[in-house]
Amino acid sequence: MTKYVSILRGINVGGNRKILMADLKSLFNKLGFSNVQTYIQSGNVIFDFAQKSSNADMEQKIQRAIAETFCFDVPVIVRTAEEMSESIANNPFWKEKNIDIDRLHLTFLKELPSKEKLDKLKTLTFNPDRFEIIGKDAFIFCSAGYSDSKLTNQFLENKLDTIATTRNWKTVMKLHELTLSNV
Repeated sequence: MTKYVSILRGINVGGNRKILMADLKSLFNKLGFSNVQTYIQSGNVIFDFAQKSSNADMEQKIQRAIAETFCFDVPVIVRTAEEMSESIANNPFWKEKNIDIDRLHLTFLKELPSKEKLDKLKTLTFNPDRFEIIGKDAFIFCSAGYSDSKLTNQFLENKLDTIATTRNWKTVMKLHELTLSNV
């Protein structure tokens, strides 16, 4: 049995693409996932799955089911509990002394960005905001807060040509904690 986190992009934001978490949990149960748990209204779902399946296959399965059930498309990114642990360990800003975790964010990328796009993005600076991309994670430090930063989800999607969704560091840590617990 493997524990996973699915992170949905753009639901329940500004009154658009509304999905009740109880309905989302029910849908995941119907898909054959077990120990399904949701966390906050932005579409974070922790679940177990006994079958061998790639993250990409599960993403497609969940996206298709959401489209069929709720009649709109929602990008879905899936990570294993192990991948969540690796993301936390890889965050270069988290390791800095006296870091304010309210300024940390993690943008989950659906696909690995191309070397060319990464190299081009690395030439840009957004001081005092900082970012570092490691694998399919974009770690962001926003000095004044995410809403004031240019390092938005949409910006990274456009520059890296991949679907992405961002969570604040407190949410990332809570999702990780939930993957370690037995429901």
